[in-house]
Amino acid sequence: MKVVLALGSNIGRRFDTLQGAVDALFDAPGLEFVALSPVYETDPVGGPPDQRAYFNAVVVGRTMTLGPRAILERALGVETAFGRVREEPWGPRTLDVDVIMVGDLMSDDPELTLPHPLAHERAFVLVPWAQADPGAVLPGRGSVAGLLADLDQSGVRLRADLALQPPG
Repeated sequence: MKVVLALGSNIGRRFDTLQGAVDALFDAPGLEFVALSPVYETDPVGGPPDQRAYFNAVVVGRTMTLGPRAILERALGVETAFGRVREEPWGPRTLDVDVIMVGDLMSDDPELTLPHPLAHERAFVLVPWAQADPGAVLPGRGSVAGLLADLDQSGVRLRADLALQPPG
């Protein structure tokens, strides 16, 4: 199954945190690396307006053994390892790892809704995802490229000076 994870950071050493997250997500067995997007600097969405801009990226993996709950637990563990504290909804964070999709699975579980219920509205997810996987399709919503055509992308800026490395 294809697994799509969206990464974001706006506290501390944002780029180093994203690179560390990529490495940590694929450090344990069960998740195989497939593709990684460029880094984008994005305006904060939904939270206090005085936040620092985010660095965002999308990583695509593949699993034959992990279920959605195990992928979520891995994502949450990586967030914790990088100092994620959940004090303020939509607030600043050292690291955010969102499970966007796991194969074609659809789930209304409040702890892990699949695909991610807001992914189709978020240019900061779809722009990097389209770069990592140009033919991507968001289950139940359509092609990522088609979804992007309907979104304002002005708050999403490529950071050509920064390049994440595949997990090593």
